[in-house]
Amino acid sequence: MKTLDVVIVGAGAAGLFCAGVAGQRGLKVLVIDHCDKIAEKIRISGGGRCNFTNRLLDASAPQKHFISQNPHFCRSALSRYTPQDFIDLVQKHGIAFHEKHKGQLFCDHSAEDIIRMLLAECTAGGVDIRTGCSVKSVHAPTEDKTYYTLDTSDGPIQTTALVVATGGLSIPKIGASDWGYRIASQFGLRLVERRPGLVPLTFDGAAWAPYAQLAGLALPVGIETGEKKNRMHFDEDLLFTHRGLSGPGVLQISSYWQEGTPIRLNLAPEVNLPERLQEAKLRSKKLLGNELATLVPNRLAEAWISQDPALQRTAAEVPDKALNKLAEALSSWRITPTGSEGYKKAEVTLGGVDTRDVSSQTMESKQPGLYFIGEVIDVTGWLGGYNFQWAWASAHACAQALAEKHGA
Repeated sequence: MKTLDVVIVGAGAAGLFCAGVAGQRGLKVLVIDHCDKIAEKIRISGGGRCNFTNRLLDASAPQKHFISQNPHFCRSALSRYTPQDFIDLVQKHGIAFHEKHKGQLFCDHSAEDIIRMLLAECTAGGVDIRTGCSVKSVHAPTEDKTYYTLDTSDGPIQTTALVVATGGLSIPKIGASDWGYRIASQFGLRLVERRPGLVPLTFDGAAWAPYAQLAGLALPVGIETGEKKNRMHFDEDLLFTHRGLSGPGVLQISSYWQEGTPIRLNLAPEVNLPERLQEAKLRSKKLLGNELATLVPNRLAEAWISQDPALQRTAAEVPDKALNKLAEALSSWRITPTGSEGYKKAEVTLGGVDTRDVSSQTMESKQPGLYFIGEVIDVTGWLGGYNFQWAWASAHACAQALAEKHGA
């Protein structure tokens, strides 16, 4: 049985990138994945074009764009492998890309370009990739042995370093599993409670009935949750669905939303509604609904007007109190989600392996020779390429540490 320098479990963004870097530093690397198809999360990300990083990431203040019980944990890796470093690699491979919104970079053609790049980097490093291979158990080094033994569906494998890059629980249909968390627990590492992040929010019952008809409507909004120091606000697009709310704004706020608490929405963030509605009352003979439809999308205006008979008249006839109430409802809509679409629709998993048990410099855990990279750790980025950059940066930090340990 051959002993490898590094075995990486998980052939996603972090696992493949770590393998390529470590292999090119001269290490013997094997990547194994229980799925037959590798990098599925890359393949479906960004609408199939992979939002692979974000130019606006500030490594000196990661708490701006990352969620963790210790948001400063990711600073070291992010400062040593920056978005520009990954952009340089993308350009080296001749991949065309563009900036879409708020620093978000996407491939011009397909996410497959990023996957091919990662595989080419692995090939350059002589990396062996084995798919459809599941790990049944992991045995730690003993006093007379310096390597881990993995019992796999392809037989036993030995390695001096084991890297867990298995991602989180989101999107189980493409192979997500809790294997990484189980390995962490096996070796006595602490876990931060996991929950879906970057996920659509749902609303049940009669309270949502007037808005279900708005499914498919998208519009820019201001959205926030939390109070005082814990208040988070985003200016992004919103999408109504049959079951609730989605779109970039909702996905962003979902990572901060706590069950049982409300979210607040400004459905006309660029309009002074009290002022404009009062103007309409003074000058217009049209129905209020028609006037409102010039300020917000027509379907949205209809949904609000239909709920209050006092609003179903000409603008001039609507009492000031009803106008002010309408303006308040649209500019500060307060509604409490009953839940979310869960891991099946979540883009990431919040929580994971506790950063207190992992080195921010090397990604090695308190269990010597056992490393964790990417989403499996309690580090979650905002929507917009931040999670991919954490995958690249944590993988790079781990690969460099492995090479130094082996004197490569």
